[in-house]
Amino acid sequence: MKEVSEAREVLNAVVQNIEKAIIGKRRTAELVVMAMSCGGHVLIEDIPGVGKTSLVSALARSVDCSFRRIQFTPDILPSDVTGFSLYNPKAEDFEFHPGAVMSNFVLADEINRTSPKTQASLLEVMEENQVTVDLHTYTPPQPFMVLATQNPTEYLGTYPLPESEIDRFIIKVSLGYPEPEEEIQILNVSQKGAASNLSPVATGEDILNIREITSKIYVDESVRKYIIDIVGSTRSHIDLALGASPRGSISLFRMAQSRAVYCGRDFVLPDDIKFLAPFVLGHRLVLSKRARIEAKSAQDIMTNIIKAVRAPSVTAQPI
Repeated sequence: MKEVSEAREVLNAVVQNIEKAIIGKRRTAELVVMAMSCGGHVLIEDIPGVGKTSLVSALARSVDCSFRRIQFTPDILPSDVTGFSLYNPKAEDFEFHPGAVMSNFVLADEINRTSPKTQASLLEVMEENQVTVDLHTYTPPQPFMVLATQNPTEYLGTYPLPESEIDRFIIKVSLGYPEPEEEIQILNVSQKGAASNLSPVATGEDILNIREITSKIYVDESVRKYIIDIVGSTRSHIDLALGASPRGSISLFRMAQSRAVYCGRDFVLPDDIKFLAPFVLGHRLVLSKRARIEAKSAQDIMTNIIKAVRAPSVTAQPI
């Protein structure tokens, strides 16, 4: 439990540091930090101007690691992301020039404003933590994390992400409009430039240690079955044309372990699954034509599934 308590202190310090720049969005900050602690990638979808990029920047500044931002536009090429080989006449050989993805934290800003070909350049590194250029494989520094922002697809000039790429994001979150009293605080924070003045409160080694601790968190067999039951229900639901994949099951499992650490526990509870399922599984679902006509949402369907699937009773267990 000592290791878990120490990990919890680090994660809470990161969240509190983010809150210095992002006002009133603690739950979203917590989810992003949980994703970081289990090695996942995050998709942040919301309208322009609510703080998506600032949230990612605040997270990256809170951890003493390298950070690169890719501003996705229609003219960005895959080589800008992954890197490219260029012939050096002096050495009489090709030299690899790393792309923006060769960093600990990578902000894929407005990812749905670039072409599908460039979007696909992130598939390998997000799944396998490596990029292949001219038959050579290169590994980004660790810890590695992609945080992508996107505007809703109904906005002009956007290219919807393919299901295969959406499935690689462990969670999808949004920020939404702030409350009036929160917006007053935002005005004060923006004048002070708080986002650019944040200092690191954790190191890359801290994050790697936390990921190791997270991977050892105990998950009871009944909780594992509960995960499978929820995911299985998405595959047979009448309102869904496509349910969650096995990657969705794994993601929910890992995020539940991460939430346990964040809460200071060395075991996962069914309540962790209930809380996380909409964020982990919602973006992986494809609604049926009937559900779209009836204006149903993936979040509503997930809520109904969670209510319908019986949760197990679990007692505390050591690691």
